[in-house]
Amino acid sequence: MHRLREARVPSHTLAAELLLMHVTGRDRAWLYARPEELLPAQTAEDYAAMVERRAAGTPTQYLTGKQEFWGLEFEVRPGVLIPRPETEHVVEVALERLGPRTWSHSRVATVPVSANTALHIADVGTGSGCLAVALAHELPQARIVATDISAAALEIAQRNAARHNVANRIEFMECNLLDAVLDSSPVTHPSSLFDLIVSNPPYIGRAELETLPREVREHEPHQALLGGEQGYEFYPALVLQAHQLLRPGGLLVLELGYNSFEFVDGLLEAARGWMNVSVTQDLAGIARVISAERH
Repeated sequence: MHRLREARVPSHTLAAELLLMHVTGRDRAWLYARPEELLPAQTAEDYAAMVERRAAGTPTQYLTGKQEFWGLEFEVRPGVLIPRPETEHVVEVALERLGPRTWSHSRVATVPVSANTALHIADVGTGSGCLAVALAHELPQARIVATDISAAALEIAQRNAARHNVANRIEFMECNLLDAVLDSSPVTHPSSLFDLIVSNPPYIGRAELETLPREVREHEPHQALLGGEQGYEFYPALVLQAHQLLRPGGLLVLELGYNSFEFVDGLLEAARGWMNVSVTQDLAGIARVISAERH
């Protein structure tokens, strides 16, 4: 712990505990119940090596290979973005806005949205699969398409889907945004349209990169972080594709960078194909999620 504090590692006490739990295979309660326990020599050596790597900037999650999201444990490795608590707001907003709504999938009978409703969902830029898997976990009848430009990320996302027993309901596609969906299905056919599209796209501006903590700047994939020079260059194409692929009344839910709200809000307003636009703030008061319904 002293070494991590000396290296000014954020939340150094928590990092020390998580690394110790990882190398010993024990939980926190076991560790605190046996403060006098001596570690076997090899375990102590492994722990010291991990502490040094953390002190040098490697994120704790990459050392332990896991991160919790939406109460579920996800595998994370170098090459995939580490899920953040703020991204849980995307799931919250999607479920909240789906809850009271009704859908006419057959255009004959209207059925309430519930755990038993067969929703068609897309997760754009799935990364570890945290959004897709969390939504599949909450909506047992939903079928989900999850896309990412990174083959390495998709491999991890597939393992996370299998870990939580939802792999049979998630189709993974390697492509930019929703290009493969547009290429493979006629967008005019009702069965090819989505009820919900969610995304946590890259939204860091290139100029901001040097201001990020070194754990992020030096270790997390820039492909998943950088959204262009300003940070919001991914949104126009994403909004356009969402409008093409959502059924009328379908829902778009996007995570925002700290300076993206005005741009994306203006984008939706200028497009005139959206209604009931809403913004949700995170605990720091930053506009974190924007959601809208397709006309």
